[in-house]
This record gives sequence, structure tokens and C-alpha cells, in this order.
Amino acid sequence: MAYTSSTLAPLRHETYRAIWVASLSSNFGGLIQAVGAAWMMTTITASEDMVALVQTSTALPIMLFSLISGALADNYDRRRVMLTAQCMMLTVSALLTACALLGWITPWLLLFFTFLIGCGTALNNPSWQASVGDMVPRADLPGAVTLNSMGFNITRSVGPAIGGAIVAAAGAAAAFAVNTLSYLPLIYALSRWRPNTPVATLPREALASAIFAGLRYVSMSPNLEKVLVRGLIFGIGASSILALLPIVALDLVAGGPLTYGFMLGAFGIGAIGGAVLSAKIRQAFSSEMIIRLAFAGFALSAVIAAVSPSAVLTSAGLLVAGACWVSALSLFNTIVQLSTPRWVVGRALSLYQTVTFGGIAGGSWLWGVAADRYGVADALLMSSVVMLLGIAIGLRFSMPAFASLNLDPLNRFTAPALSLDITPRSGPIVIQVDYEIADADLAEFMALMGERRRIRIRDGARHWALMRDLENPGLWTESYHTPTWVEYIRHNQRRTQADAENIDRLRALHRGEGPPHVHRMIERQAIPPGDDVFHKAPIDLHH
Repeated sequence: MAYTSSTLAPLRHETYRAIWVASLSSNFGGLIQAVGAAWMMTTITASEDMVALVQTSTALPIMLFSLISGALADNYDRRRVMLTAQCMMLTVSALLTACALLGWITPWLLLFFTFLIGCGTALNNPSWQASVGDMVPRADLPGAVTLNSMGFNITRSVGPAIGGAIVAAAGAAAAFAVNTLSYLPLIYALSRWRPNTPVATLPREALASAIFAGLRYVSMSPNLEKVLVRGLIFGIGASSILALLPIVALDLVAGGPLTYGFMLGAFGIGAIGGAVLSAKIRQAFSSEMIIRLAFAGFALSAVIAAVSPSAVLTSAGLLVAGACWVSALSLFNTIVQLSTPRWVVGRALSLYQTVTFGGIAGGSWLWGVAADRYGVADALLMSSVVMLLGIAIGLRFSMPAFASLNLDPLNRFTAPALSLDITPRSGPIVIQVDYEIADADLAEFMALMGERRRIRIRDGARHWALMRDLENPGLWTESYHTPTWVEYIRHNQRRTQADAENIDRLRALHRGEGPPHVHRMIERQAIPPGDDVFHKAPIDLHH
């Protein structure tokens, strides 16, 4: 599939453009609120650990609740989920503003409010990111993912500076009030969107089952596992700069809220530059090289921030860090989306966010503790070592090539007519597929069956097995279970166009008349419940 070469191409699509522009307002307010919260914490406590916990309190809910949010994104109307999240954050921000104006804010109350805002972000993000594929064609998806990062960092480039000015002029409560108003344009844009949602033919998955299905899919997808490992390390290492930047501005360069805002703005400008050049970067470098450069750039920026007494020099390093931040995170996100079919994309993205933001939350706490014990400069130098380790880990978990599988539904399956009257919840269902395989084809057959096993389990099969007939060695039987009949139908509907090659090659190896024979059976127990032993005498196996 050919991808659009322009990062701005997705803006041609009206729905995406309207929501993207409205998101700018929301991101702008969120960054102003973050500046206000971080700076307020420095004024109400002397603990560097508590200052770092402001970022942790925002990132931690994303780690804790994203899996649930991903399941909601895949099983409910994503637009409604996003509207719920935005209204929740508006309410919390309004309460935070009121408490700040009344002088009720304590360090722990501030962390509580930022935690609740993080919960809203955790609910919103999987649905928003999964919805991008509903707003733009697949060819524009990499550009749309990068544009999302660009939009956030456009506001990052000016939002923190303005936020610092607002805090300096009117106090943190004014920053919180601006954030409260910033949710309104996005709520309006989402309320007008009417997505073309496919009609559901199967009942909605239970929440626990849906979460497990997402975990199972990711665990059986090697490309996604590589993204999770590298995303975790990147989150741990890269969190140091953003978590400790208020202290860097206050202590290492002897600045104030305006300095902090301008330094965050430098980070945002660097991110915009990285986003603008992302399409050309993807054409010039492999995915693995882009990630290695991102790790190396962040390590360099951390070293500069640790040793520089100048806000100008530190800001120059933050330009590099911003470009590396958007390059790495947008690439991770794009690979997840291009490696995942629509039925599970919200859960895959949520798991990626859980791991990456878990790294950010844990790293923010870790570097805050390190700064308390060893000093800010040494904590930043330690984080640069972690980033260099992230490059070395790429020797084992190298990023996959930037390519797209056709993950559209295969749509070859037709539910068979049954002679037995069962309900959708009847089960367990046992499936056996018979193949007749020539000896000369055994090596290829076994390799294909190894891939088939991964596909089956990834899509919901249990107890997969491959058996060979002792009396007729040319007969092979593939066997697996599903808990209910509706789960068997769901399992087959999850097949993608990319799976067709495996299916077709196995059928080509089959030497019997017609296609491989499929046995569909329902498991029944002949032993009464609790009666585990019904033979009172030894069994003669030779009789």
C-alpha cells in the first residue's frame, strides 16, 4: 500500500479536520493546566519528589485503566466514549478551579485532581486513536497519527509559555479556568460527528472477556511485542526531562514560571519540526534506525540539561528531545495501528499506552526519587544511560519494517446450517479439521501449521492441537475449542485478508477430495456432576 507523502494530507477529510482543530483547543488548555499544576506544587511544597509526582499522577491512570478503556472503545460507540471522557474532564477541571480560587488546594488534593484528569485522558485516548482509522483511509493513517502528535506539540510550543505568563500574572487558578473552557470546542465537534458504524451481528463481548481477547491478540503478535518493549524503555528514560524540568528551570538555570514555560515551548517546537519532517524521515530511514536516533537524541538532551547553566542551551537540547519524542511515539502508534485489525485496535492501542505511560509514570517517580537523593543533574545523567540501553535492546527487539498488512475482514466464513437446536451461548464447541498430506509436503505443512496455531489462538481458539492418525499416517487433524457457539462465529469473523495466504496454502497441500473436512461438535458430559469415579472394579484394557 502506498502512503501519502504529505503529513497534512489527512486534513482533506472534513470530520478529521474538525475534530483535529477542536483538539488543538483542548490540548492547549491541558498544557496550560499542566504548567499551573506543576508550578503550584513548587509553591506549596519543598519536596522534589512531590513535584515529579504531578506528572506521575497524570500518567498513572493511563497505565491503570487503558486496558478497560480499550475494551470499551472496541465494544461501544467510540464517539460516545469520547464525549463522556471530555465531559468528565470539564467537570473535574471546574472543581479544581473552584478549589484553587478558594485557597483549599493542598499537595495531595492537587495530585487527586490531576489523577482524575488523567482518568479522563485514559478513557478518551484509546477511542480517539482508534477512531482515526474511521475518519481517514488507511493510506492516510500514518500522516493522521503524526498530525495528532503535531497538533499536541503545536500547542506545546506556545501553550506552556502562555501558561507560564498566565500563572505569573493571575495565578494557577486562572490556568485551571482556561483549561475548563478549552474542552467546549471538542465536545461540540464530537457531538456533530456521525460515524458510519457497522451494524453489529453478534452480541457485545463481556468486559473481562474483551480485555482477555486483547491481551491474547497482542501476546500472539510479534510486531506488537517489540513495540511494547521499546515503548516501555523509551517511556522510562524520556520521562526524566519532563518530570524534572520545573526543577531544572528553578535550580539549574535559576529561572521562574516564564522560563519553565519557554523551555516547554522549545520542546514543543522541536516536536513540530519532527512531525513536519516525519514523512521524509520514514522514507530515508528504517523504523529501527528512527527509534535508535530518538533514543540517542533524548540521551543527548538529558546530558545537556544536566550540565548546562544556561536556559538557552538547555532549550536547544529540548528542541532535539521534542523531535525525538514525536518521532518515536508516532512511529510506535502507527506500527500498532497498521499491525492490528479494527475489531481489536482500541485494545492494542490501550495496551501500548499502558506500557508506555506506565514507563513514564514509573520513570517520573524514579527520577524524582533519584533527584531527591543524588541531585537533579545526576538523575538526568542516569536517565541518559537508560536511553542508551534502549538502543542496545534493539539488537534483540528490532522494530519491524514500516509496512502494512491487509487487515480488512476476510469475509469467507458462512455459519453452517445446524441439525441440532442450540443457542448462541451453547458450548463448549470442539472443532476438528481433517487434512490428507503427502509425505513430501510434511515440512511445509508443519511450518504452515505453526503459523496457523498462532492465528487460531490470537483470534480466540483454546486448547489447539495437531494430531496424526496412527493407522492412516497421511491423515492429520487440527483440533481446537471455543467456549460457546457465538465465540466460534466471532473467531471465524476475525480472520483477515492477511490470513488468506496461510489458509490457501494449507488447502493446496490437502490431497483429499474437496476441501479439508470440518467437524463441528458440542461437548457433553456423560458422567453425572460429582460422580468422578463410576468403575468399582479395575478396568481390563486388554479385553
